[in-house]
Amino acid sequence: MKYFNMSELTHSAVARSLHLDNHPPEEVCLNIEALVAHVLDPARELLGKPLYVSSGYRSARLNQAVGGAVNSQHLRGEAADVYTSTADDNRKLFEIMLSLPFDQLIWERGDRVAPAWIHVSYKRNGDNRGEVLRL
Repeated sequence: MKYFNMSELTHSAVARSLHLDNHPPEEVCLNIEALVAHVLDPARELLGKPLYVSSGYRSARLNQAVGGAVNSQHLRGEAADVYTSTADDNRKLFEIMLSLPFDQLIWERGDRVAPAWIHVSYKRNGDNRGEVLRL
């Protein structure tokens, strides 16, 4: 992991405030490392600017606390919600990620010009669907 570390992808203010354990098991750590190696580090390299993780791995209790989907890829360490320092860079980041391998890429909220943040997932095991959505 060149630009990211495990603590960035497991940190949660909600988990801390609710005293929830959000330390991933080894299998999940391998998934996080694959997500970073195949998507997040290359995207950061291509953008040439920092990316910030608002949500990475979520334990089952944390996922429930934040209202995450029951089958969320965050539970397996396969997904991260990321953003940059500007709306324009969020748009550029989304375009960059379209050229990388991913399972799911979601333009989250924002407007027609730029997403507020980007949800991206990558499966270490199995086929990556390349599914693109706008929410």
